[in-house]
Amino acid sequence: MSRLLTLVLVAGLASCNKDPDKADASGTFEAEEVVVSSEIGGKIISFDLEEGQALSKGKIVGLIDAENLILQKAQVEASIKALQQKMTNVRPQVELLKNQLLVQTSRLASLQRERKRTANLLAEDAATGKQLDDLNAQIDVLEREMAVTRQQISVQKNTVGTQNRSILSEGGPLQKRAEQIDDQIKRANITNPISGTVITKYAEAGEVTSPGKALYKIADLSMITLRAYISGSQLSDVKLGQRVNVRVDKGEDEYKEFAGTVTWISDQAEFTPKTIQTKEERANLVYAMKVVVRNDGYLKIGMYGEAILNKDIR
Repeated sequence: MSRLLTLVLVAGLASCNKDPDKADASGTFEAEEVVVSSEIGGKIISFDLEEGQALSKGKIVGLIDAENLILQKAQVEASIKALQQKMTNVRPQVELLKNQLLVQTSRLASLQRERKRTANLLAEDAATGKQLDDLNAQIDVLEREMAVTRQQISVQKNTVGTQNRSILSEGGPLQKRAEQIDDQIKRANITNPISGTVITKYAEAGEVTSPGKALYKIADLSMITLRAYISGSQLSDVKLGQRVNVRVDKGEDEYKEFAGTVTWISDQAEFTPKTIQTKEERANLVYAMKVVVRNDGYLKIGMYGEAILNKDIR
């Protein structure tokens, strides 16, 4: 009876021990981290996030004071409006010349009638040749004046058109400048770029920031990567897309297991990282690989993990 009890206790203790399968690779968990920086300089008016907070992509988490940019945009828009006032309206001047041409046309018609009447009288010896010559000279002068008036109308249109085009050419760069400033104003909103969890917060509301200065770090922890190392002899046993078993410590006497997928294998050997305990192991050449694991919230960045290559995944 006592012997049977001893065997039961031994069996029970064995069942409490860790998985006897030896790990093929080990390493630490990491995630793709994004450092979100300020795109413009200024005082941070609001910054509504905390470390550990889950954020969705596109969420506006803060605002940087852009009053100076708003004033710059208003100034550029005022300059654009001022250009419109500088432009010359050619219509009044052209209308004046056209009215002058109408008067000249009326005078020409009158002189042509008078010339016809004088020519008839000359045929009846009731008028002199000088009278007809004088009328012809007047008509010739008037036609020349009318030609000059028409030319003045054309020149006036061309001159004013050139001046106005020159003024409008200044408006193009100003409009582009206004659009650039408007784009900067939109960047005053601190917009979260990816869905994930805030890892580190570097700034607070009320501080003054500058372009490129880090505001916070965020990472998508729903999928986390085990960066593990395998020996050269194991390299042939691993391929991209391969399903492997990943396990981490759960308490003192057991493991928590996850299904993982190999997504990257280094094509260059390197010395074993210093995190490996023994000096002899650190001197060995190994290959790095990445195993992506769906995280249920248990896995953390920097946590130690192991990969088993040939174990069936349930």
